[in-house]
Amino acid sequence: MNVASLAPLAVVLPFLGAAWAFVLIRHPRAQRRVSLGTLTVTLALEVWVLAHVWQSGPIAVELGGWAPPFGIVMVADQFSSLLLVVSSAVSLAVLAYATGQGAADGEESGPVSVFHPTYLILVAGVSNAFLAGDLFNLYVGFEILLTASYVLMTLGGTGSRIRAGITYVVVSVVSSLLFLIAIAMIYGATGTVNLADLAIKLGELDPGTQHLLHVLLLVAFGIKAAVFPLSFWLPDSYPTAPAPVTAVFAGLLTKVGVYAIVRTETLLFPTDHFNSVLLVVALLTMLVGILGAIAQTDIKRMLSFTLVSHIGYMIFGVALSSVIGLAATIFYVIHHITIQTSLFMVTGLVERRGGNSSIMRLGGLAKLSPILAVLYFIPAMNLAGIPPFSGFLGKLGLLQAGVADGSPLAYAVVVGGVVASLLTLLVVARVWNRVFWRSAADAEDPDAVLLSTAPDASGKESMRALRSSKHVDATEGRFSGENEVPILPKMMVYSTMGLVVLGVAMTVFAGPLFDLSQDAATSMLERTAYIEAVLGLGAGNP
Repeated sequence: MNVASLAPLAVVLPFLGAAWAFVLIRHPRAQRRVSLGTLTVTLALEVWVLAHVWQSGPIAVELGGWAPPFGIVMVADQFSSLLLVVSSAVSLAVLAYATGQGAADGEESGPVSVFHPTYLILVAGVSNAFLAGDLFNLYVGFEILLTASYVLMTLGGTGSRIRAGITYVVVSVVSSLLFLIAIAMIYGATGTVNLADLAIKLGELDPGTQHLLHVLLLVAFGIKAAVFPLSFWLPDSYPTAPAPVTAVFAGLLTKVGVYAIVRTETLLFPTDHFNSVLLVVALLTMLVGILGAIAQTDIKRMLSFTLVSHIGYMIFGVALSSVIGLAATIFYVIHHITIQTSLFMVTGLVERRGGNSSIMRLGGLAKLSPILAVLYFIPAMNLAGIPPFSGFLGKLGLLQAGVADGSPLAYAVVVGGVVASLLTLLVVARVWNRVFWRSAADAEDPDAVLLSTAPDASGKESMRALRSSKHVDATEGRFSGENEVPILPKMMVYSTMGLVVLGVAMTVFAGPLFDLSQDAATSMLERTAYIEAVLGLGAGNP
């Protein structure tokens, strides 16, 4: 069987699963099985495609029998295939997490029943963006995932979620409008929107036109990637969504914007005209993001600002236009998708166990829930770049690429990267000290649930006051009454644990993963393999 012909199934299968899940909207158990099964099969397919692409190079699939550049084409190379596998693995973990939460809370009959089909549509949009072989199909992928994200962000209909959703919608529409204008101008100037064809024809335009089109694409994708100063919307939007939604948004949505920037800088405009600008943007994104994180007292908002900060590392590698810099960026993107998502999932568990996500109101969770402490500590140290974790290896590669560049601006970003990494360690250590290490009694205005379950001097939970006035509901797995003490659902814990293990595996297998990243970077910078996979042999050397 030709593996190339199966690549579009990464988009088709989630769409079919979404339709099936919508039909089963009144049958929550069957709906959950369909959603989990669909993503499992999709992940297996994408692993197969990645193995084939790793061995044979980029593959292109012509849809509808129309040859490029006139027809729609989907392209899978090392970079897009790797992102497909990691994004689907993360999406599957978050879906299992959400399923455990929904089953424990008994929310299947409410409006959350639309979660599963909408979530699968989001996954389809992300996959379509990664496989898109032309600008308009990339735009369609963005719109699919953004439309689904609007629904997911406002689930529950609370005032804060609606307000955050409005901001998110307005910013996303502006970004999409800029992208659509850029597509129209590019088509008017070249007569094509096919990425491989544009890789040849954009170089034939006069420099002024090239720069204008280049800037339009960078601004549109910069908003989606949340780079400074276009990142103002993210910290106010993501934290208000339900925990599973926030987790998948943090892991995937900004990375689709980063992916588009990488394609723009390597395939469409392989010049160094805007490298200095991108280096400045990378430096400011790192520092402004992490300084914003230091000022936060809510874990979700703190993580949202660190998300912005670490986007700067990815832009740094792209701006260097070197194999080692781009390889380190690819490695860091894969690392960050996994680690950032797992931290938001842990935060959801913290909020569930401690009653809130405020650093000021939490304490004693290391004794109350040791497994939760471990699940936070490992990815937190990874995010901060502590050796020997993958976060350290990715940052080390980026810093080495910056030193190899040798320019004063690159050295400035190297210094900024070190400072941002140290401040990230400060931020995650502060969360550890306040939320996990100190006593619950030392927290400012602690939640009643936290105090009622805080360990005493002997390390045992004191619940006599609860037991004297409340009864244990074994079905719900919690104390029922005025102050409920939820037990963490096993599926939520196991899915989070699985993602943390995946993050550790990236450290264990960092060598092969970095080799794959280097192969992908070399192929993208050379461009020939991609162009010839789409347009035929010889097209990459006009």
